[in-house]
Amino acid sequence: MRVAAIDCGTNSIRLLIADVTEAGADAPTPGAQHLSDVHREMRVVRLGQGVDVTGMLAEEALARTFAAADDYAALIRSSAVERVRFVATSATRDAGNREVFVAGIQERLGIAPEVVSGAEEAGLSFAGAASVLPMTADDQVLVVDLGGGSTEFVMGNSDGVLAALSTDMGCVRFTERYLRSDPPTAEEIAAAESAIAAKLDDVLAVVPLQNVTRIVGVAGSITTITAHALGLTRYESEAIHAAVIPLATIDAAATSLLEMSRAQRTELGFMHPGRVDVIGAGALIWRTILRTLVRLGDGTLESATSSEHDILDGIALGAAHS
Repeated sequence: MRVAAIDCGTNSIRLLIADVTEAGADAPTPGAQHLSDVHREMRVVRLGQGVDVTGMLAEEALARTFAAADDYAALIRSSAVERVRFVATSATRDAGNREVFVAGIQERLGIAPEVVSGAEEAGLSFAGAASVLPMTADDQVLVVDLGGGSTEFVMGNSDGVLAALSTDMGCVRFTERYLRSDPPTAEEIAAAESAIAAKLDDVLAVVPLQNVTRIVGVAGSITTITAHALGLTRYESEAIHAAVIPLATIDAAATSLLEMSRAQRTELGFMHPGRVDVIGAGALIWRTILRTLVRLGDGTLESATSSEHDILDGIALGAAHS
């Protein structure tokens, strides 16, 4: 079955057109559903521009998003897609005028977008990561989906999700709230770190972070930090996907990106222009999460895995069963 999945977050809107088949005997999870990409695309539209302050989706942000949706609709029509699923997350959940967004998407794609809850978002993220990474029933895998407006923490294993929580902490939201200077000041970083620590206390009350045996990070902030940690001169999905990076190396890469000016970030060959202004907050959030896991753990955590397969893949897998 050929499906199309669209993930519309706070910072970007992404399209995946894929064929869904049953995974073979050599796959991480034999017999599971497998995705073969036909087309994968991402555009930074910053739908969540100002939502944290105004509570409303800005007209110019809606216009950028609708323009991308028009292009995606044309690609879907020309690709013999059988099922389409559109999922919207943090920015749309928080907006007082989200009915304008819903109506605009339905007009363009012929389906209503699903404005999913944080818990649903977490489950989709885990499904996407789990679709390509081997797990056993003994694992305590933490998938961290660090987005523009929210970050999802999902613990699970081969049996599925064990615990999950979505927090209103993301690279766009925290840039707008805390990291306004270029580069951010020590005072701004300290205030953001304190806010991140408070969010992680909330997570710890629901998700047993002290039991984590493996960490998987997904979404653009984390894959961009991974590109920096790998020393890439351009964005290479093949090198980033499933890369296992020592925590100390990630920490250094995150600190480097956090402390750079926006002009310096622009010069990095792997940096998407739409992430230049917000990657500092993403780096700070990821660095703080990893440092917290080390502090809470038993000393066995030494690395984190990056995955290019995330909520978008989870949406596509769900579309095949709808």
